[in-house]
Amino acid sequence: MPQITYIEPSGEAKTFQLQEGWSLLQGASLHAIDGIVGECGGACGCGTCHCYVEAARLHELPAPEGKELEMLDFVAAERRPNSRLACQIKATAELDGLVVHLPEVQD
Repeated sequence: MPQITYIEPSGEAKTFQLQEGWSLLQGASLHAIDGIVGECGGACGCGTCHCYVEAARLHELPAPEGKELEMLDFVAAERRPNSRLACQIKATAELDGLVVHLPEVQD
């Protein structure tokens, strides 16, 4: 099971093992991570699971497309080149050790 580290807006790092195939949003919800809201429940319809993927590993993820790109246009915090929606990132063995930072605001 891959380990994912969430850096909360306070700067606190929390690392958890996620079941392969789970989204980073599902993992954050299960572990009550501060900084991810996920109002739409993971349907890529709200942008409140915005996160910043560590830049050095961004190339390991499938590129965002379609609805995710649209939702990223409306996120509350600054959109950066490494901005992604946690509902669209699936935990895989290849992503073991991934670090994501959560913005100060989501809505």
